Amino acid sequence: MAIIRPIFRIFDYKKAVEFYVDWLGFEILDEHTFEENSPLYIRILLEGIEIHLSEHHGDCSPGAKIIIEGFVGLKDYHQKLIQKNYKYNKPGIEKAFWNEKIYCVEVIDPFGNKIIFIGE
Repeated sequence: MAIIRPIFRIFDYKKAVEFYVDWLGFEILDEHTFEENSPLYIRILLEGIEIHLSEHHGDCSPGAKIIIEGFVGLKDYHQKLIQKNYKYNKPGIEKAFWNEKIYCVEVIDPFGNKIIFIGE
């Protein structure tokens, strides 16, 4: 089975950690840089979902979008996000237009990348 690993462009380590780790709840799997003060590459994980974050200009462009389908417990996850009171993002939760039993939550990171969580 093939696995897709999306890469999001980031520009600020502290803001990336605040958004992805402190707010969304991802854990850092590892970080890599070739030398001090060179661009950083980070792998993060949440509920089996792995995303790569890169400061390297050639890896990707800011403003990407991914869809995470089948997110289990999305309504509860949304409530946890709202309760954390992250001042830069207050996502809503909406029923999917194609199925009233499915919900969607969209978040936008500090670098313009979007994640759409879809689940029940």
